[in-house]
Amino acid sequence: MTSTKQRLDRIDIGILNQLQQNARITNSEFARAVNLSPTPCFNRVRALEKAGLFKQHVTLLNPETLGLSINVFIQVSLEKQVKDALARFEQAISERPEVMECYLMTGDADYLLRVVLPDIAALERFILERLTKLPGVANIRSSFALKQVRYKTALPLPAADLTLHDAEDDQAEWT
Repeated sequence: MTSTKQRLDRIDIGILNQLQQNARITNSEFARAVNLSPTPCFNRVRALEKAGLFKQHVTLLNPETLGLSINVFIQVSLEKQVKDALARFEQAISERPEVMECYLMTGDADYLLRVVLPDIAALERFILERLTKLPGVANIRSSFALKQVRYKTALPLPAADLTLHDAEDDQAEWT
């Protein structure tokens, strides 16, 4: 497969960093932050979006304010690590709103879940009524997060230029 490479310069990387910090920034504030006039800044943002660099636009909510104070990491091992069993598990987990993240892992467990819930009773219900009833689940181990030391959504970007491949390649070269 051939790939089309696109180069991002320091201004593009500055735009991406600004957007990762505050997606609601106005175009004029944006332009000042990256030393451009508003129209070229707007055009660059649109070009970056068209290039597939933006996965989605979201608002991050405060879980504690919403009563979601329990943050649990759950390791799940399956009876068999075959394609159909993995797909069934992933489909079932993707339908659960309390599952914030799910990773297929190497090591002792097959999956690592991050689950956010209001209390211990909700966690018990999730494990007993949801996880243990999924076909193929062999083992479940939970660990509570006592304190969130760091949480961020902004990806680390280089200070210098970056060469990207088509999104189909699912790769980026750091230069």
